[in-house]
Amino acid sequence: MKKAVWSGLVAMVVTLGCASLAHAQATANGAITVTATVNAKAKLTLGSASITFADADPDVTPTMTSGAVTIDVRARTSASGSVTLTVLATDDLKTAGGDVIPIGNLSWTAAGSGFVAGTANKDTAQTVGSWNGGGSPSGSQTFALVNSWSYATGSYGVTLNYTLSAP
Repeated sequence: MKKAVWSGLVAMVVTLGCASLAHAQATANGAITVTATVNAKAKLTLGSASITFADADPDVTPTMTSGAVTIDVRARTSASGSVTLTVLATDDLKTAGGDVIPIGNLSWTAAGSGFVAGTANKDTAQTVGSWNGGGSPSGSQTFALVNSWSYATGSYGVTLNYTLSAP
């Protein structure tokens, strides 16, 4: 019986010793640093590459209008960063022969939060919209052209250059 007690005691000590060895494992820790660079970005999508005004009688249609041109803005900047969309005409509306419709006769109305109405200009960029912070505002412009009996016949054209700035 003494032998059985001593055998049990030895078995228990061996078991506890092995258990203690199992818990006495070494641990090591490590760390990594994660960084992400996020720069200002600006993206502009215009719903049309051109607009056309059809000929009309100036007495009946003193102002010719276009269909609405959609404008989608995407900008990434600081929370207080100012996002601005401007437009600048390259010149007056002109025919190939040099006849002119003054660019000030072209204006627009605007729809959408932050978008504003204005008049085209060839010397100073005109604001189309402005916002604070990044985001994805959408809106539209509907253009209007003063119609006059004094215009020479012909096909007139001009390019409107848009600039989206997000510092």
